[in-house]
Amino acid sequence: MAGATGVIGRHLVPLLVKEGHNVVGMTRTPLKAAWLRHVGAEPVVCDVFERDALARVVAASSPDMVISQLTDLPDDFAQIREQAAANNRMRREGTTNLVGAAFACGARVIAQSVAWTLPGDGGAAVEFLERTVLDADGIVIRYGQFFGPGTYYQGVPPGPPRIRVDEAARRTVMLLQAPSGIVDIVDDSG
Repeated sequence: MAGATGVIGRHLVPLLVKEGHNVVGMTRTPLKAAWLRHVGAEPVVCDVFERDALARVVAASSPDMVISQLTDLPDDFAQIREQAAANNRMRREGTTNLVGAAFACGARVIAQSVAWTLPGDGGAAVEFLERTVLDADGIVIRYGQFFGPGTYYQGVPPGPPRIRVDEAARRTVMLLQAPSGIVDIVDDSG
């Protein structure tokens, strides 16, 4: 799983391990590798933008499935617009590299997307990500805005579309055998 220590990854990795899956969790931050090991995943430190290193890491893990929970979002919600280019790069270049590595070893891909329309280049980056994953016969998960522990909305939920982050992780586990396509994971009841 790429993005294994991100907002949803921190909820998803333990669920996958509990279900009996062998999880190789990728992070760019060496300090986060200990957490992955603690929850039962095999940690790998790799940057998705380093294409050749990524290809080696993915091939070495011999995956059946590659899960992309990749984002490059700031910790401070107020900085989202000024750092949007980094997340758009993640959606384009990061997705391209990860899907290429998965394809090379015959693995299926599940990738995170959003259940709302982004303007401008953000919207174009989302379209690119989704088209790339679908062209590889993968699964695109369009999540609502996350709320709950570790999210921008830890107290009051955001407006729709939204989903509690732990519920999003639980529903993601149920999609591992889903056919190629787009799935929305939202719960607008709050």
